[in-house]
Amino acid sequence: HVQLVESGGGSVQAGGSLRLSCATSPLPTSRYCLAWFRQAPGKEREWVSSINTSEETDYADSVAGRFTASRDNAKNTLYLQMNNLKSDDTALYYCVLNLSYWGQGTQVTVS
Repeated sequence: HVQLVESGGGSVQAGGSLRLSCATSPLPTSRYCLAWFRQAPGKEREWVSSINTSEETDYADSVAGRFTASRDNAKNTLYLQMNNLKSDDTALYYCVLNLSYWGQGTQVTVS
């Protein structure tokens, strides 16, 4: 069955950086649109970023200019580089394949 496993979350001070990874199997990332969502405590889940099969990326206004999505199709892995983190970025971050398959999430805490 399809598995998406996120990693790279953690605790960081405001202004710091983190890089999230999402390894997928067995579906090849090269054939699908990939996305990152997040959910903060007491808030609805929100879309963060997408990257399509043409490597075009899109970002929520709240993270544009600070976050960068990329992928390594040879490793079937999606990344999210997060810079200049803010307390509002604190959330559980999920990677999503084709808007159909979700990972279990990785926690990001910014203090």
